Amino acid sequence: MSMDQAINEIEGYLLWEAEKDRARTRANAFCAGLPWLTDTQRREVELRYCQDQCDASRAYLERIAVRSATLRTEYESVYRALRRRLITAFLSGTVAVAALVTVAAIVLTAH
Repeated sequence: MSMDQAINEIEGYLLWEAEKDRARTRANAFCAGLPWLTDTQRREVELRYCQDQCDASRAYLERIAVRSATLRTEYESVYRALRRRLITAFLSGTVAVAALVTVAAIVLTAH
């Protein structure tokens, strides 16, 4: 595993832990608005709320990952096409300049 991969793994882990903490905080806040719950009910609601939040976050992140991969493929394709055009334009310009220099040299040596 490369250093970049290791850093990405650590970053992903830390981001997911922060997301779980956010879900727990939201679950606690939600349950605070339901003062009639017993302790057992509160724990159950918090657990289900956290699970629902984590499931929603995971689905959201998976959609983002798929879209990011799609965009990356599209952008790489556009980049390759632009690079080919630029190289073609540069080579065409070089050939044109070389042709002009050759014609100018022939004209100047003919006189």
